[in-house]
Amino acid sequence: MTSEKVADRTASAAAARQNGSGHGASEGYQRGLGNRQIQMIAIGGAIGTGLFLGAGKAISKAGPSLILAYALAGLVIFFIMRALGELLMYRPVSGSFSEYAREFLGPFFGYVTGWTYWLFWVVTGITEVTAAATYVHYWDKSIPQWVSALIFTVVLYLANLISVKLFGELEFWFSMVKVTAIIGMILIGIGVLTLGFSDAGDTASVSNLWSHGGFFAGDDGITSMLMTLQIVMFAFLAVELVGVTAGEAKDPKKTLPKAINTVPWRIAVFYIGALIIILSVVPWTAFEAGKSPFVEAFARIGLPAGAGIVNFVVLTAALSSCNSGMYSTGRMLRDLALNGQGPKFFGQLTKTGLPLRGTTFSAVLMLVGVWINYQWPGEAFNYVVSFATISGMWAWIMILVAQLRYRRKADRGELPQSEFRAPGAPWTSYFALAFILMVIVLMGIDQDSRVSLYCAPLWGLIMGVSYLVLKRRNPAAFERKSTEHYAKLAADARAEAEHVA
Repeated sequence: MTSEKVADRTASAAAARQNGSGHGASEGYQRGLGNRQIQMIAIGGAIGTGLFLGAGKAISKAGPSLILAYALAGLVIFFIMRALGELLMYRPVSGSFSEYAREFLGPFFGYVTGWTYWLFWVVTGITEVTAAATYVHYWDKSIPQWVSALIFTVVLYLANLISVKLFGELEFWFSMVKVTAIIGMILIGIGVLTLGFSDAGDTASVSNLWSHGGFFAGDDGITSMLMTLQIVMFAFLAVELVGVTAGEAKDPKKTLPKAINTVPWRIAVFYIGALIIILSVVPWTAFEAGKSPFVEAFARIGLPAGAGIVNFVVLTAALSSCNSGMYSTGRMLRDLALNGQGPKFFGQLTKTGLPLRGTTFSAVLMLVGVWINYQWPGEAFNYVVSFATISGMWAWIMILVAQLRYRRKADRGELPQSEFRAPGAPWTSYFALAFILMVIVLMGIDQDSRVSLYCAPLWGLIMGVSYLVLKRRNPAAFERKSTEHYAKLAADARAEAEHVA
């Protein structure tokens, strides 16, 4: 096929997608995300407040065995991301797992996944802007929490309206701050352990990993470690965001596989490596819920500025997550609109290729978080965080099941094989599914996290009723398309990706 034919086919596919009748790879978006931005988005998605703050509670429950919990969960996350990568190379679309659920599981699952992931990011945006507002109090407690939340929401909203490239730049620098902080902590910790300098030099030792009650030092041994898996999995939420960038990556065939393949070493360094160093420098018995293990480690080393440094890092982590929420919600609403499963109002793009209407609507809902901060500044975070974990894991389940369905069709020759096949599949996908289901069961057992499951039936009822109503009004939008239809869309997507590259 000549480059002229590829260009013509790409243009017609994008135009059809713009009108809601096709599924081009870029879907009318501008490919403004380069390799370094995609890599940092992938890194940033795996590093958040769950590590900088949430790890304190997990350490106090499980002791050093938390390292094993992160290793197990990290392996499962890699399986999930490789399953997503296989789907992305088959058909790179901005709707990502919502599109794959629609294709391989049916219109209902695509509908539920799209709206659930949209709500996940709205809720996450509220929680993170709430958290960011509380971090400002470290420097100035006279600033009302709701004022900080309002400023952060407006600034990030405006940044997302300028260009996708600016979103990518913000994520790049937000992630750079987090990465620099963790690497700095690791290097300082290694220096303390090997050279013995600092206030912690006399007690710092790798033996701290097993000398205070053993490696499985929690109250219930291995059971305590298992009960922290829900906290660990929450820390990894948003790692799948790299899939949503598929329609705006400059060279998705190269950048996305590279970003996904770096998941193991990112987890090994930033989670496992950091925890090994921290728990070697400071005995696990010194940590407690609600306090950052990074702050405690800096304090023990004798760096009083450490608390301020970590506070700045968790502030950027929260803003990074909120920024990602602004980005993804607009794309999800547009995908639903173009498939007839959401208001057509959200289907339009600006001249610069931005889903202005969907982003604006989502940002307005995030401002509800500002009102919550005004009404209940001390309880706001707890009010909105419960839904995030279960909705995020729903997206992971859809990715895995869709990949299993795709692999069966590809192996039968009904669909083209992906250029980035998941190693060990389907068994790795089955293992990841079983692991996620086990975590959900553990969430039901644990009293602290059980509230996360209470929202799921209510949301499922809302989705089921609304689906039936919309299907009756517009049956065509919920008809299941043929395998041949999706095979053609995949061919168009690959042709566009090759042309762009």
